[in-house]
Order: sequence, then structure tokens, then C-alpha cells
Amino acid sequence: MSREGSVEELAEKAEDYLHETSLTPSEYEALKQSIAELTPIFTTDRAYFVLGSYGRPEIHRLQLVKDRLNRRADTYAFLMVDIRSEWVNTYLKFRILADYTDFVIGVTEHDQGGFLVEQGYFTVLEEYFAKTHVLKREYESVDSANVDTGVDLEKPYSGMQTAIFEMLADAGRLYTWNTEEELIECVEDLP
Repeated sequence: MSREGSVEELAEKAEDYLHETSLTPSEYEALKQSIAELTPIFTTDRAYFVLGSYGRPEIHRLQLVKDRLNRRADTYAFLMVDIRSEWVNTYLKFRILADYTDFVIGVTEHDQGGFLVEQGYFTVLEEYFAKTHVLKREYESVDSANVDTGVDLEKPYSGMQTAIFEMLADAGRLYTWNTEEELIECVEDLP
């Protein structure tokens, strides 16, 4: 798929993703304004869409992953919140951004919020699964006093997530970490 984008192409995708619903004139204008924010996705060699929980302290680790990826030459890494233009809805925003990026990078620490819905898309839509890499936090041998997310260490992930992790592990695209230092090492292993 070409990463070149135009207002007309984005509008067509938007209407398709919204099940043939037409965009209102104000939604179309908002989409036109979004093109400027999407320019780095279209003008770099590699674009990384970083997903995860925006809670505290998880957002810090998302920013850490984004920063490490942006240190690479001719690369643009971003969070969904970095693209601020008004969008019809977050489902549409996710789909458009995922379509035009080279890699979808998930940083997962638990099953409480974050990007649970998007994880479901990874398995349903092959084009997203093929470009997805997940950095999964492991809690084995971690002292509960050192876990800053309030997660239940006995069962931090849901059954649905566990199945997705197994699929990604089989594809060689699941990376595990305990500490921020290990998270940085995982980022270095990403394509």
C-alpha cells in the first residue's frame, strides 16, 4: 500500500470504514486539516504508530518508546494523541493511522484500558497483524512494591490478550520486558 495520502483518498477510506456513511461538510473539512499533521507519516522512510495505556505512569513509557524510535534516521514515531486534529471518531482515527504506518507498536502492561480494542483488530485484520509488534511487560520476579500500575500481578492480562500474545510470539513479534532498561532493549530489537 502506498503511504501517499490525499484528502480524497482519506475521505474515501473514512466513508468505507464508517460503512458507507457520508462525511458531513464539517467532518470533511476536519479531515482536510488533518493532512498537515499526517505529513511526517508520508515523508519518512519508516513510520511507527505507538499504542498503549495513557494512564500514569504508563504514558511515560509510551513516550520513552516513541523517543527511542525517533532517534533513528528518517523515522517518525508517534502516539495517537500526537495527531490532534478533530476526527469523526477514534475508531476511524486508529484505522487511518494504522493504514499509513509501516509498524504498529503496542506497549502493554495490563488489561486495564490502554489499547484493548485495537488489540482485537490485530487478529481480525491481517494487514494490521502483519505490521504489529508488541512489547509486553512481564511481572515474574518483580516485587509488587516496584509495580507502579496497580495491576493484579496474579493475572495481569485477559484471556483474549494471552491468545494474541501467543500469535505474535509465533510470528517472532512479541518482546518481553520487566524494567524500563529492558523496555529500551526491546525497542532496539524492533525493525
